[in-house]
Amino acid sequence: MMRKTRYLVSLAILSLALAACSGSPNARPADDDDAEAPAELVFAVVPTDDSKALEASFEPLVAAIEAETGIPTRIEAVSSNAGVIEAQAAERVDVAVYGAFSYYLAKDVADVTPVAMDQLTPEQGSGAVNSFGVVAAGSDITSIEDVAGRTVCFTDPASTTGYLAAAAGLLDAGIDPETDITPIFAGKHDVAVTQMLAGDCEVAFVASTFVTDLLPARGIIAEGDTETVWTSPDIPGTPLVIGNWLSDDLTQQIVDAVLKYDAVTAAEAGLCDDAQREAPAPWGDDYAGTMACEWGGTGAFAFEPATDGDYDTIAEICESTQAEVCRQE
Repeated sequence: MMRKTRYLVSLAILSLALAACSGSPNARPADDDDAEAPAELVFAVVPTDDSKALEASFEPLVAAIEAETGIPTRIEAVSSNAGVIEAQAAERVDVAVYGAFSYYLAKDVADVTPVAMDQLTPEQGSGAVNSFGVVAAGSDITSIEDVAGRTVCFTDPASTTGYLAAAAGLLDAGIDPETDITPIFAGKHDVAVTQMLAGDCEVAFVASTFVTDLLPARGIIAEGDTETVWTSPDIPGTPLVIGNWLSDDLTQQIVDAVLKYDAVTAAEAGLCDDAQREAPAPWGDDYAGTMACEWGGTGAFAFEPATDGDYDTIAEICESTQAEVCRQE
């Protein structure tokens, strides 16, 4: 597994190569808030196995940004968390949504700031997520200690819930995630689960929402197909990150658009007329029977403000566990 230093150096080299090929269309001179607005904004997401559904879940949010800024905004599905970081380092992606650990990596090589994070229910702070270790029903793996010597599906090395939290948990259990298991990087959370169920690995570590909500809603797994043998401590909610090369005024407009609506008021505003869903039970009785937009890749209720300090937890995990992917020496 590559160390953070080598990972960041490779990103920096690629960023320089991309920058040499073409300057950022949206970059502005420092302190120039009067610079001409860009012709287009690029909003990056990391696709799942059902990329069309994922992109569709961001369309209402993109519509809100377009309405607030007056600038066409294009959703760009990038193949991995690392790919989004590379694109932001080259100032080719203006707005991105990725995991908390990806932001931890990105902020060292890209001029970006987190401005919002998922709020999964009407309760503020509900966007905190967990990593689940899941196995097929009837597996002889019943705890994280049983993972030693097994074949393990992760998502990718820059995923908070799909690798880092699990690596920390394995280390806490006395298992080296590099030498004591056989890792498989499936690239995506849903693929990691389906590969595990297909027998390609014995346990998968993925974001909890894929097991509890997203994959059951898509009919990919049903109750009883999987068993959860490990749950991580809370991880900060998924950050929405903006490139600092945009003007302060434009950045504020994007932030205003993201925070202006929740999934229900977005539906009322006509941002998802052709793709509404009934509010899920975790939103409470006040929303029972109301219609809502899919509001981002996690099916969030809303986004709430976020700052760099909200993601100190990731640095603390890296500091305490010395997981190989975090090491900077």
